[in-house]
Amino acid sequence: MKFLFRFIFLVTVMIVSVSRLSAQNINIDQLSQYIEDARIKWNVPGTAVGIIFNDSIVLLNGYGEKEIDRNNPVDGNTLFAVASNTKSFTATAIGMLVDEGKLLLDDKVNQHIPWFKLYDPYVTENLTIRDLLCHRSGLVTFSGDLIWYGSTHSRDEILRRASNLPSGHGFRAEYGYSNILYLAAGQIIEKVSGKSWDDFIKERIFSPLDMSSTNTSTLSLDLKGNTAIPHNDVDDQVVAIKYLNWDNIGPAGSINSSASDMLKWLKLQLDNGVVNEQQIVSRKILRELWSAQTIQKVSPFSEKTWPSTHFKSYGLGWALMDYHGKKIISHSGGYDGMISYSAFVPEAKLGFVILTNKNSSLYLPLAYKILDTFLSSDTFDWSNHFYELIKKNEETSKKEEADKLLSKTDNTSPALPLENFCGTYSCNIYGEVKVELIDKKLYIRFMQTPIFHSPMQHWQYNTFSIKFPDVPSLPSGKVAFIIGLDNNVDKMLIDVPNPDFDFTELNLIKIK
Repeated sequence: MKFLFRFIFLVTVMIVSVSRLSAQNINIDQLSQYIEDARIKWNVPGTAVGIIFNDSIVLLNGYGEKEIDRNNPVDGNTLFAVASNTKSFTATAIGMLVDEGKLLLDDKVNQHIPWFKLYDPYVTENLTIRDLLCHRSGLVTFSGDLIWYGSTHSRDEILRRASNLPSGHGFRAEYGYSNILYLAAGQIIEKVSGKSWDDFIKERIFSPLDMSSTNTSTLSLDLKGNTAIPHNDVDDQVVAIKYLNWDNIGPAGSINSSASDMLKWLKLQLDNGVVNEQQIVSRKILRELWSAQTIQKVSPFSEKTWPSTHFKSYGLGWALMDYHGKKIISHSGGYDGMISYSAFVPEAKLGFVILTNKNSSLYLPLAYKILDTFLSSDTFDWSNHFYELIKKNEETSKKEEADKLLSKTDNTSPALPLENFCGTYSCNIYGEVKVELIDKKLYIRFMQTPIFHSPMQHWQYNTFSIKFPDVPSLPSGKVAFIIGLDNNVDKMLIDVPNPDFDFTELNLIKIK
């Protein structure tokens, strides 16, 4: 028996020693230099990175500038929009209400929002809070985002219009990422708690964690203070762009935070819901949030690139996968001119956050470099790998765009006088879009979205090209008018090819 105890003691000492040795062998200065080199290579103005390991902050640093060519350095307290990282906060807030017995994850949504509807009566009656949080409603990814993005629609109006969205999958059959359904979860928090989602998050999460700089609205940002400015590539130049208010979709993506504050959030996860010896969310709920709910496919590309990843899924407010034999719990966030990523690895007592102030995939190589550094001996250069891969894809896209130009039919003209295309076009998903004649040229305006407006240049036949000057992140698109048998314009179709917003969802009928 004494031998057994002695053996267990020696093994324990060896494990602790190996753990400490691993921590000592990590060259933080070298990792920090890699981050800075990658930032420069990817032409990102500013980045903030924070890493917590074995209960200690081992890196909290800013790189580059808050705004390009302004010589205002980023630091660990610089605020960035963290966008969809907000979803983990909303899911945790729901979990807190479950802890208090005020609702259940499998409550029907219409128990709390009786008027909320989706595309099918059966789905409407059976949709649960869990379904909202794990993206399995039957809607396709990003469906309906044009209802809220930059629009004047209120939170409740967005949810009402969502009833007109078509299904793309079977109910609970596939993963379909939905910002609008996280908004519904946030509105449930308000109904159950009697407080707005914003106030609940501030009082129940930000305050006890002392996330004193973090807020839920761009209206709270001091743009002259320690706040990063968003950037985008425009005509091969990096330019600063304006903040866009996301208040109407708040529970899905409106939080602004710093690397320092986000580490406090990740430490709460690693400490199983305890802060200052107070359990603010139960370990049971956190385990549920971190458990696979909706299965995602591991693509052939992923299998080849990351052979140690065997599964991917979405939990409740968190994405899940395995890497180097460990469970990785994470979320990314994409805001106009800012991309972010947060992750933690409970088995390794590791958590980290990456904040950037440009629409760029820089977070991806940095995330894998950090994971490799702390979970393995791999030294692969993810920055160069992905940079070259993306550069090659961009060249392919340019060639495809050039091929489209060659396929254009020249010397055509519209079938009707330009004034016949003018008028108001209506869609029950979005609202109204207006076409006007200004200085003998057509001009398009989305009436509920002030940033969506553009002159219309004739392309061919009854098709016109558009480019929204206030949204440089979106490429040029096309507007095609459909003429009926009575030789009058019946409807308008819009296509702006991009991965975020599906303009083809809008069935815009001309109001006679």
